[in-house]
Amino acid sequence: MNSTTKEQQTAGGVAGDKYPSRLYADARIVDRKDPVLYSEWSEQSPISKEQSDFYEKNGYLILDQLFSEEELQAWRRELRSLNEHYRSLEAPHVIQEPESREVRSIFAVHDHNETFKQLANHPKLVAISEFLLGSKTYIHQSRINYKPGFTGKEFYWHSDFETWHVEDGMPSMRAFSCSIALEDNFVHNGPLMVIPGSQNQFISCIGQTPDDHFKQSLRRQEYGVPDPDSLTALSRQSGIETMVGKAGSVVLFDCNTMHGSNSNITPDPRSNVFLVYNSVENKLQAPYSGQRPRPTYIAARD
Repeated sequence: MNSTTKEQQTAGGVAGDKYPSRLYADARIVDRKDPVLYSEWSEQSPISKEQSDFYEKNGYLILDQLFSEEELQAWRRELRSLNEHYRSLEAPHVIQEPESREVRSIFAVHDHNETFKQLANHPKLVAISEFLLGSKTYIHQSRINYKPGFTGKEFYWHSDFETWHVEDGMPSMRAFSCSIALEDNFVHNGPLMVIPGSQNQFISCIGQTPDDHFKQSLRRQEYGVPDPDSLTALSRQSGIETMVGKAGSVVLFDCNTMHGSNSNITPDPRSNVFLVYNSVENKLQAPYSGQRPRPTYIAARD
C-alpha cells in the first residue's frame, strides 16, 4: 500500500510525504504512521483512563456537562449575534450557502471574537489538548458551523487531515477537533457522524487539487473526498456512530477520523463551535500539493 519516493516524485508529490494523496488515478488506503494518543495516562490526566483508552481505540470521545450553563448561554448569544451580523455583510472568513445568503460557517472566531477567543483558551480544553497531543498546542483553525432548521446543508464524509496535509502542509497526524454543541444534537437534525477506528487508516483521494480550491470546497467539497469503495470498507469494519447530545456536550475527534453529517430538514436547528488544536511540534510546512497556502483564517501558520 505504501508509495515509494520515486513514485511520489513521478506523480508530482513530495519526497518524504508519509500520506500522499490526490496524486494517483486510483484510491489507496494507507496505515497510520503516527500515534493517536501522545501521552501516557496518569492520575493527573484531565480525562479518565476509560475515556483515554476509548479515544485511542475509536478516534473520538463525547464529554457531557464540561461547561456551565452560564458559559453556554454566553456562547449562544454570541452565536446569534454573529449570524445576524454576517447575513448582510460579506467577509472572506464567512462562508454562505451556495443557493442562498444563509451563513454556513464563520472561520477564525478565536481571532475575531473575544468570547470565542476565551473559549479556545479555556483551561479545561487546553489541558485536554496538551494531554492528547503530548505538547503545548495552538489553534490551527476555528469556526462556527450553522445548520438551521429545514435548510441546513450536509457536510460530506471526509478526513480533516487529508485536506490539512495536502492543502495546508500539516506534516503529521498530531491534531484533533473539538466540537461544542450550542444547541441540542438529535438523531434527526443532521448531527455529526463518525466511523470508529477510521483514524488508523488514511484514504488517499483521487483528483488533482485545483488552484484556490478552498473558495469552492468550503461550500461544497469535490476534491479530498473519499471514494465510495473505501468508505464502504471503513464502515463495514466498525459501523457508523451518531454524535447526539444536549447543548454543551463536547465531541473530541482525531484529525484523521472519518466524519460527516446529513442535511437538516427538521425544524430543530443545530449549531456548533469547532476548535482545532494542533501540536506546536507539528506546525505547517509548504502544502504537499505544491500550491499556494490557504488563507490564515482557514489554517494558522504562526
